[in-house]
Amino acid sequence: MDGEDVMNPIEEQRTQLANALAGKGAHIDFDSALASFPVKLRGKKAEGAPHSAWQLLQHMRIAQADILDFCLNSNYAELNWPTDYWPKEEGPDSERAWEESIQHFRRDLKAIQALVADPARDLHSKIPHGDGQTLFREAVLVIDHNSYHLGQIVTLRHLLGIWPPRK
Repeated sequence: MDGEDVMNPIEEQRTQLANALAGKGAHIDFDSALASFPVKLRGKKAEGAPHSAWQLLQHMRIAQADILDFCLNSNYAELNWPTDYWPKEEGPDSERAWEESIQHFRRDLKAIQALVADPARDLHSKIPHGDGQTLFREAVLVIDHNSYHLGQIVTLRHLLGIWPPRK
């Protein structure tokens, strides 16, 4: 190939997964979707919308943490669907709860990015305690799930009249 640098296909997959997990490309990233979300609207549902921003944030955090736990924990125990994945309360009980949820989401996302980037981990080997899942599949699941719910947050913001975020 005339001296062209050719990336190893697995390294290319790692790079593409890392970029998609970071929200680069066609999807909005996590921080942009939640930027400057007004405190008074974090627990508000728009007319016809099934969830508040708080419920969506919490659901994303819980599901992502669950996927990370599945990837790492040979003693993984499944959560109950849907009760363990969706909060009942529509809004956070404090500013601190909102910020902690965001920080936990970011921490777990970085951990998933680190798993995907780790050359010692085979993206395509079956997870031993699973039933056919691979790290590649779980990373794609996180990307898909997060992008879906980030889209819901942006739609909710449109319906609440707070999109785009004010700086």
